Amino acid sequence: MVIKVLGSGCMNCKKLEANSKEAVKELGIDAKIEKVESFKDILAYGVMKTPALVVDEKVKVMGRIASVEEIKKLLQ
Repeated sequence: MVIKVLGSGCMNCKKLEANSKEAVKELGIDAKIEKVESFKDILAYGVMKTPALVVDEKVKVMGRIASVEEIKKLLQ
């Protein structure tokens, strides 16, 4: 499983990345978390508002910080 956090590196993006890492840890799953900061790459996903969360190339959350619990539900 590949999880991507899309964003410029702002505080919201860092919080979403931290929540994603915590969700993966709590679930005990094997997942790679990547940070995507290039606006060209972010736009390629059709994301117009960051932060965004992409799981296996599908945009799951856009324009807000998902909680650890919400991310866990998305990953299960």
